[in-house]
Amino acid sequence: MAAKKTADMEATAGAGVPPARGLAEAAPEDLAVRPGEEPWTAEEVAEARAELEGEIHRLQHELAASETALTGLMRDSGDGAGHDEADTGTKNITREHEMALAANARATLEQTEHALERLDTGTYGLCEVCGKPIGKARMQAFPRATLCVEDKQKQERRG
Repeated sequence: MAAKKTADMEATAGAGVPPARGLAEAAPEDLAVRPGEEPWTAEEVAEARAELEGEIHRLQHELAASETALTGLMRDSGDGAGHDEADTGTKNITREHEMALAANARATLEQTEHALERLDTGTYGLCEVCGKPIGKARMQAFPRATLCVEDKQKQERRG
């Protein structure tokens, strides 16, 4: 899926969000919750889906704009004739900054698409490490979460 991401970005940037990828969407009551939490409602699932789809749309446009800016920066970084070292250094820093922003947006886009796929398949809200429920409140606060708090803390201590 990520292999053609850059080529597909230009084609899909203005096309909106693709339809659901799963064969059938999971029922709200099938989504994981922690003990003591209320089950997901159809409205809450629709809200999570709308937030994820909106984020995908925003990131696609951000990446398209970033790629346009990078193309211009690469074109302007040519021979450097007439520019002093400070100008060249500034252009290099600007280009590297734009590349870092694009890489971050691309990673966030992939995480958001993964969250939407998990919503479609019914694995949304399950920790990808231990398989336990992440918690509905955590998923509502951070819809791209793939780890429970305990496994996220372990990951952060290792990294």
